Amino acid sequence: MDKLNLHDPLFATYVVAASLMILKATSMSWLTVARMLQVNGGFRSPEDLKKTPFNPSPNPKQLEPNDAVDRIRRIHLNDLENIPFFLAAGFLYILTEPSLLVARVLLYGYVATRFLHFVAYLTGRTHDTRAKLWTPGSLILLFMAGRALVAALGVA
Repeated sequence: MDKLNLHDPLFATYVVAASLMILKATSMSWLTVARMLQVNGGFRSPEDLKKTPFNPSPNPKQLEPNDAVDRIRRIHLNDLENIPFFLAAGFLYILTEPSLLVARVLLYGYVATRFLHFVAYLTGRTHDTRAKLWTPGSLILLFMAGRALVAALGVA
């Protein structure tokens, strides 16, 4: 790979997949705030109970845990536990110059599993269901990282 640029379909594939994952992960903060405003609760810090234009009627109950807000936070935490590894493994993987088809299947496959996992978590599906959606993405990460390691060691 001479240069990493958006004219290279392999690198562009990575950029699309990585951008989608970054947008997904960062949008979770916005979704948390929207949910907090929707339920008027799920706040975490005592200073959140100060009277402001966004909170004109503070109430100590606003600091109580709220499952709707906490569910979004758990989804966000799951993203933060997984997506950074995808960003690194995906980048290292494309440096191995895999076929475009295989790279697209792996990179876009990972993105699909993360979005499906999000829907399952958001809609309160069982752990078994979420695990079935998480596992393929995890295996994709392991494969990409392993392939990059093998290539870097000059084994294959």
